[in-house]
Amino acid sequence: MSLKLTDANFQSEVINSALPVLVDFWADWCGPCKMLGPVLDQVASELEGQAVVGKLNVDDATELAVKYNVRSIPLLLFFKNGEVKDQILGANVTKEQLKAKLLALA
Repeated sequence: MSLKLTDANFQSEVINSALPVLVDFWADWCGPCKMLGPVLDQVASELEGQAVVGKLNVDDATELAVKYNVRSIPLLLFFKNGEVKDQILGANVTKEQLKAKLLALA
C-alpha cells in the first residue's frame, strides 16, 4: 500500500527519506487520480525497501500543493535526498515507467 502523506509527516517521510520517494498529488474528486491509485499501490509493494510511494491529498495539504506548484492533478513528483528530481503530469503512465524512474534514483 502507498503511504498516506500529510502536512505533519511530509518532512519525515519524503524530505528526510534515505530512499527515493514518489509523491502522488491527488484529490477525491479527480477521476484519473483514482484510476492511478491501484497502480501506485502495486509499485509500492513491488519496490518495498527500495523506494517509498506516498499519496498527498491536495485538498488536505494546500500549503504543500502550493509549495510544489501543483496546478493540475494527478501530479507525480520523484524525490531524492529531499529534492524533486523528476515529475510526471497526468495518469497516462505505466507501472513499469514508474518503477524505472524510482529505481534510477535509488
